[in-house]
Amino acid sequence: MTIQNSQHPNLSQITLLRTRRGRDRSGRFVAEGEDLIAAAEAAGWPALEMFVTEDSGLDGTQVSSDALADVSALGSGTRALAIYEQRWSEPAGPLAVWLHGVGDPGNVGTIIRSAHAFGAASVVVGPGTADPFGPKAVRASMGAIFSLPVARAAGLGDLPGTTVALAAGDHPPLDSSPWPADGATLIIGSERDGLPAEVIDAADEVRSIVIARDSLNAAMAATIALYSCTRTD
Repeated sequence: MTIQNSQHPNLSQITLLRTRRGRDRSGRFVAEGEDLIAAAEAAGWPALEMFVTEDSGLDGTQVSSDALADVSALGSGTRALAIYEQRWSEPAGPLAVWLHGVGDPGNVGTIIRSAHAFGAASVVVGPGTADPFGPKAVRASMGAIFSLPVARAAGLGDLPGTTVALAAGDHPPLDSSPWPADGATLIIGSERDGLPAEVIDAADEVRSIVIARDSLNAAMAATIALYSCTRTD
């Protein structure tokens, strides 16, 4: 039997999981699209429920295209979406990224993607940071959310290795000296204001990215920093 109405009880939970409150209360989240679902499967992350249209070619509860589009967070709709249990890990090194005040979920997801690409052991969510399991963050991660451990930490004392704050201003450039042999946690601040002074002061090291003008967004800065600390030449 194909679900025809987006108000069907089985679909109502999807709308709820698009909100931070719904995700926090249930410990679940939604991933949309065949690519994300394939990434979850490859990472051994089973779906709790899957909803698909007839032309998706996937197994799951059949839903009409219109009904699935109504509950989708994508403007163009989707042919498949699935519900997953959130997984939270402990902060882990030797390379980690701590996000402090990174409020844009797209940047959070992109940083998770970059951290996975450069072999980081975890991305750690700090105060004021967007939910990594929100729809926009999950999409921006391009499936890395299923492969890279995500953790939470309220302060620098919970982070592994040497803490390295990335900040604008008169600080040593990223590549001015070797990265700490015991591993490091890169600290990335908010898109608009960067890191608070108290976080910069408390970090073991402070480094900067040399640029010609203006500034970089949080995801770009994190990607450059990850490249800098993992390059082998």
